[in-house]
Amino acid sequence: MLIGKRIKSLRKGRGLTQEELGKIINVTKVSICCYENETRIPTLETLLALCEFFNVDINYFLGNDSYLVTDGNEKYGLTVAKEDIDFLKEIRKNRNLYHKVIDDPKRFVELMDIKMR
Repeated sequence: MLIGKRIKSLRKGRGLTQEELGKIINVTKVSICCYENETRIPTLETLLALCEFFNVDINYFLGNDSYLVTDGNEKYGLTVAKEDIDFLKEIRKNRNLYHKVIDDPKRFVELMDIKMR
């Protein structure tokens, strides 16, 4: 989930403490802390209050960032999280690793899962 990471990023970007943000959207500091640590999910009402305060679309908190992609003469919309794009950018920095991921993504994920256990 990206909700917590994005709440924290927006809050810090505005220079707010958890307590200050809580007062603004009418929840406790503990609630903000739990949202950011992803031990609790904001209610729809709270999520909408966050969207209104930070002036973002609800899709932003759900990890759905929209991008316009051009393929030749055709343009189409793509919805993907910024964090996913950042991950791909980092993988591309290592050509060998990037080609292994692209050649057999399923196998790569299985190996990563085994390695991280």
